[in-house]
Amino acid sequence: MDRSLRHMAWANQRIYSAFASLPDEALDAYILNPDWTARQILQNIVSGADWYVYCLGIAGWNDIPQPRVIADVSNLAKTLAICDALILSAALADEELLTFEEGEKKISVLRSTLLAEAVHHATEHRAHLLDGLVRIYRRTSRRCR
Repeated sequence: MDRSLRHMAWANQRIYSAFASLPDEALDAYILNPDWTARQILQNIVSGADWYVYCLGIAGWNDIPQPRVIADVSNLAKTLAICDALILSAALADEELLTFEEGEKKISVLRSTLLAEAVHHATEHRAHLLDGLVRIYRRTSRRCR
């Protein structure tokens, strides 16, 4: 699990770093649903990591803003790095059934399940980002021919 979490943290920073060099229009990239843009996904990855920190009992759950411009992505990356480090630290703890509140419900889940979900959540959404960018690249490269 430690290796998976370290790879997640590395891959997260790589994609946020790559996004920081793109034009603001890249934030509007999407795959199929124009309501699920890169800006939404970038925010969702960080919000999800923050939620896992909360579920692991490390800190409270915070409101994470969507990036308005590409310059905002670096702030999201900093927040994500903090969350990823906290999630990684939770891998050092013994297996335990954790209970947290979501709305009015109490949910119990094993620590290892939350850690695995954190990796999968980030991986899935990084793939969404790349697919959206590839689609934009294909559209713009056709115009340039």
